[in-house]
Amino acid sequence: MVDQELKKTLWAAADKLRSNMDAAEYKHIVLGLIFLKYVSDTFEERREDLKKKFTDPKDDYYLSNQKQLESELEDRDYYTEANVFWVPEDSRWENIRNKAKQPNLGKLIDDALVAIETENPRLKNILDKRFARTRLDHGKLGELVDLISTIGFSKKETARDVLGEVYEYFLGQFANAEGKKGGQFYTPASVVRVIVSMIAPHKGKVYDPCCGSGGMFVQSEKFIESHGGKFGDISIYGQEANPTTWRLVAMNLAIRGMDFNLGKEPADTFTRDQHPDLRADYVMANPPFNVSDWWNEKLAGDARWEFGTPPAGNANYAWLSHILYHMKPSGMAGVVLANGSMSSTQNSEGAIRKEMIERDVVDCMIALPPQLFFNTQIPACLWFLTKDKRKNGRNRNGETLFIDARKLGRMETRVNRVFDEADISKIADAYHAWRGEGKPKQKYENEPGFCYAASLEEIEKNDYILTPGRYVGAEEQEDDDEAFDEKMKRLTAQLKEQMEEGNKLDKEIKKQLAKVGYSL
Repeated sequence: MVDQELKKTLWAAADKLRSNMDAAEYKHIVLGLIFLKYVSDTFEERREDLKKKFTDPKDDYYLSNQKQLESELEDRDYYTEANVFWVPEDSRWENIRNKAKQPNLGKLIDDALVAIETENPRLKNILDKRFARTRLDHGKLGELVDLISTIGFSKKETARDVLGEVYEYFLGQFANAEGKKGGQFYTPASVVRVIVSMIAPHKGKVYDPCCGSGGMFVQSEKFIESHGGKFGDISIYGQEANPTTWRLVAMNLAIRGMDFNLGKEPADTFTRDQHPDLRADYVMANPPFNVSDWWNEKLAGDARWEFGTPPAGNANYAWLSHILYHMKPSGMAGVVLANGSMSSTQNSEGAIRKEMIERDVVDCMIALPPQLFFNTQIPACLWFLTKDKRKNGRNRNGETLFIDARKLGRMETRVNRVFDEADISKIADAYHAWRGEGKPKQKYENEPGFCYAASLEEIEKNDYILTPGRYVGAEEQEDDDEAFDEKMKRLTAQLKEQMEEGNKLDKEIKKQLAKVGYSL
């Protein structure tokens, strides 16, 4: 783990160099340099490893002719066989750093990125080559290169871990700096962890149809590794329409050495589905809320609208339908949507929701607290979907779990709330206990004010509205054992005292107003 203070210090230093440049543009410069540092560091790590192998007589790679050492170290096959990007000599970080004071530094970096992209087909069209035309003067760019030079190896940490954590931290900070725009590419990490903890991916295909910066994928890998699985147990599929965000997610995944399929190019998920034949084990998504201009006439009669054709004026149910279409029969999905999706009856939304409920594909609904997201103050919720409630736990046919998490979380800043690990565990533990796969001896019980397992009949009586507050009821109040008569006497005396104090304040206010020529 990278020390939190180190990440804060790095961010503060990087942000200080921004001057008058907009965060949205500066983001690509900083993250692009971090990526360049990563590919160079991992290349150098492999190079040092090879040097040891070539000079060790006991190693299969040992070179009997040591004069061949330098030429062998430049053989790209030794790097690609270890899944390491080949970095041409002029593109290596030390060469860039040594030229950090030159006035043409921006062009040198662009040239380095072009060369890396040319040598590594997997990176084609991914790297953002905008350094020569940036509005950041070469002096500040050189200082940024020097700053990022401080991020890298230690004896206990690999470049992938260190640079990956810094990259993710910077993504969050840029999203915060950009506000509404930032939220389009970044889902707060604590929200992602709730979804991943609920779905608990272990092996199989993971899909995000609007993947932003790739947080769902990164957290999935972390979850698997923390639960005894191994890196690479999941196959990653994603799609993203915004070209610059498409590059961000590709770099984010590449920094971690993760294989991925983001489609041939950035594209609209509805009109140019990049994975038409994909059936995923896990789908996780944070689609843009309430998109009104998503419809295209060629989508009429699309096979994805199994539960009904979504309204042209709102894409919420189009996302849900698209996700259900791409799930395996045993698959699961977790989706962030605006609260209106739980109760709206406009156009065809109510009819689609009713069909989904009656066909029993809604596994769990969670109401979220406000201020979790950078890009919107619209209240949000989580939908968890499954096509077969006999899978992934006990037979839950005819039941849906409702969780009201609006009272959870803490304010990390004046404007943003986060879930701590205890909050995430409380939510996920309730879900897994209800599914019958919780911790040993953990039995699910409805908790007033927090969670309730409702039958389809109960949901029908509530007009197919899925707002958790309708089902979980009021939180139980602790009995304070105070007799009613005694409590009434105490509260009445307290009220009398407060009213008398109020009268005194009224008189004082009138007195002060009279002194300046006013009266009430």
